[in-house]
Amino acid sequence: MPLFGNSFSPKKTPPRKWASLSNLHMLDRSTREIELGLEYGTPTMNLAGQSLKFENGQWVSESGSFLGDRRELQRLRKRNQQLEEENNLLRLKVDILLDMLSETTAESHLLEKELEELKQHSRRKK
Repeated sequence: MPLFGNSFSPKKTPPRKWASLSNLHMLDRSTREIELGLEYGTPTMNLAGQSLKFENGQWVSESGSFLGDRRELQRLRKRNQQLEEENNLLRLKVDILLDMLSETTAESHLLEKELEELKQHSRRKK
């Protein structure tokens, strides 16, 4: 008898008799349209006081455009561009610092190797 044997073996569940218990699939088309409401319309939402609707894969303002927030949108685009430029500058600085670190590390290893060679050379002379 194994110490950690398979003592837990759950019973298999019997298969279902019906895939769905809903009787909506038995209704005719007109009744289904009434019951399920197939005429959805466009999805809409209210966000920050602005009513938006989903058309052609994009959220569009129901009034046509964001007239009241045009200045805010321009300010955000300008700020976004500034942040992207700052991000690019910081990436460049990081690349330069990594290059400088690599160069300094390589020089340090060369100097350590040269120092070891000089120590070994001075020991041979003694």
